Amino acid sequence: MKQTVLLLGATGETGGSILDGLLADPNSFHVEALVRPSSAKKPEVKKLSERGVKIRLADIGGALDDLVEALAGADVLISAIDAGGQLAQLQLATAAKQAGVQRFVPCAFITIAPPGGVMALRDSKEQVYQHIRKLCLPYTIIDVGYWHQLSVPALPSGRGDYAAPLKPRADIHAGGTAPTMLGDLRDIGRYVALIIKDARTLNKYVATYSDVLSENEIFALVEEMSGEKIARNYESADDIMAARAQFAALAESEPQNTFARMMGYVTDYNYSKYVRGDNTPAYAAYLGYLDAQELYPNVQPRNFRAFVAEVLDGKAEKPYKGR
Repeated sequence: MKQTVLLLGATGETGGSILDGLLADPNSFHVEALVRPSSAKKPEVKKLSERGVKIRLADIGGALDDLVEALAGADVLISAIDAGGQLAQLQLATAAKQAGVQRFVPCAFITIAPPGGVMALRDSKEQVYQHIRKLCLPYTIIDVGYWHQLSVPALPSGRGDYAAPLKPRADIHAGGTAPTMLGDLRDIGRYVALIIKDARTLNKYVATYSDVLSENEIFALVEEMSGEKIARNYESADDIMAARAQFAALAESEPQNTFARMMGYVTDYNYSKYVRGDNTPAYAAYLGYLDAQELYPNVQPRNFRAFVAEVLDGKAEKPYKGR
């Protein structure tokens, strides 16, 4: 029986991957998109309609009754909302419960980290997760490692620069020895499509990834494949923690400072991945995550070596290219 899946954030990077994964399985899913009325006439929303995606209009910060009505009939609700909008999901979850949604997938889709002062972004998500559990709303939380698309260091020739959303750097953090889970942006949707029709994942956390590599291993692989020697910039654990404290203080004193908030996210990631070493399958298992590689052994995710080959061949696609 087909599930009606309603996707919030379908025009974003993660949401776009999820949309692709759902549309690739038309026998399992009827796919619709939840869009703000103010965005209804945007070209990217028109493209959704052209792909056969039904558009539902709703302001998730508006009247609760209107939002409940907009969610009616959805079996699964998936949120791929932007980083700054996490707490808007509190009302979204309340509406989903009242509308009878059978599974809510809130916006997780980050690296593995515990709640409680390690990553500000993770802590805002935790507020949503706790609200979901208070509602007794069926859920699945999916985290995805760190994108391949953000993990290729800068080459002296600049040949990979075209594929990076920001000018790539060649930084080694805290010695470069901490293993970290990596995954391709394009595979997020493939996994989500499997996870949301799997009874084993209901009311569970799931981790998806393709590789577990340290920064030293990443740099060595890219040097081997490119034939170029990368000049490394070394950032110590103390440097990472100092930068993290600096941006956290700035964001607290200037709540509207978007740059401080975004740099706070960056330094939190560095602290969690490279100083604490959180983003590993072992720590995910400790926190209670199911491992997507164990759940779906026949799925072959795109590995990091294959992605680097795409970059070097000039065939990679730059994320956030519209920004």
